Amino acid sequence: MNILYVATDQVVPGTTGGSVHVQAVAEGLAALGHTVHAAAEASRQGFPRSSKVQWNEIGPLLGLRQFRWARARRIETLARRMGAHVIIERYYNFGGEGMIAARRTGARAVLEVNAPIVDYPRSPKRTLDLLTIVQPMRRWREWQCSVADLLITPSASIVPEPARPRVLELEWGADTDAFRPDAAGAVPFARGPDDIIAVFVGAFRPWHGASTFVRAIADLRRRGNVQIKAVLIGNGPELPRARAEAHGVSGITFTGPLAHDRIPPALASADIGVAPFEAAAHPPLAIEFFWSPLKVFEYMAAGLPVVAPDLARLRKIVRHGEEGWLYDRAKPDALAAALLEASDPAERARRGAAARSRVVSEFSWAVHCARLDEALKRLL
Repeated sequence: MNILYVATDQVVPGTTGGSVHVQAVAEGLAALGHTVHAAAEASRQGFPRSSKVQWNEIGPLLGLRQFRWARARRIETLARRMGAHVIIERYYNFGGEGMIAARRTGARAVLEVNAPIVDYPRSPKRTLDLLTIVQPMRRWREWQCSVADLLITPSASIVPEPARPRVLELEWGADTDAFRPDAAGAVPFARGPDDIIAVFVGAFRPWHGASTFVRAIADLRRRGNVQIKAVLIGNGPELPRARAEAHGVSGITFTGPLAHDRIPPALASADIGVAPFEAAAHPPLAIEFFWSPLKVFEYMAAGLPVVAPDLARLRKIVRHGEEGWLYDRAKPDALAAALLEASDPAERARRGAAARSRVVSEFSWAVHCARLDEALKRLL
């Protein structure tokens, strides 16, 4: 099968979840024997040299995501040249270039949805639509859904109701060959013989909860616990606040951003994976916690038990008492208390092994791509 994967606003390889996702899915489909072309932006080092994917340097017009749709002609040309049977587009409100090309070439159209297409409370797009009266953004995103033969998303609730019969719900995943308990490589932090390392990896946005994690470590210090240390990997707008919260608190390390291939040994050298999401800080999550969090899958693949808030969707991934600890975020000391519970080495080992086993069987990129492959074959 000839597959064109359109993600013109994503840099590959990269450190963001979107970049990791695009590379993993494109390479996963190529590993199953498909001819895969992908349209994306190359990183400074260029596209992956060892990849079986045929990468095409097509970024959004003028480098602006808002002009992604203007690349429809280039995507159509590429689709015709490669004889695309299927065009998969990573959804963006101002995208649609893949859907347009599919209509023009007769290829099957697949829309991969990672963010809400439906409006949510205080949505800026909804406000702008109401001001313009004709609601161009709503009409455009609903058109994208209407022409898609298949929509791939972790949660059907973020897709307009008329499109839901064509939805395949799939969780994202982890590279379980790269992320392993025995992953070797340079580690960007030091640890003492009695340390328990709790690690956070993320983009440092308010709803990722880095500052919440730092405050929990400060709470542990007030309780007299100095054994649990925190390592925070990544960069983003919340980093200055998290650093300020950490001022004067011992045992907190900020590594800055790391290339994705440096994350596996860092996780393998830790003991607990922390995902302290603050859903209330991100208005789109009022629909529901629709994310399929890569960090959680990668923690699990590395054999780390996960500490995360008790949210309905997270319960489907991490079961309290099985693969980790889920805490009640309404209680101010709940994260600190969960970290204390996770300091038991026997329980950490048991839940970490269960996490690894579950992600290999259910939440790897290999599993994701195998299920996607089945769906694409049914389409054709």
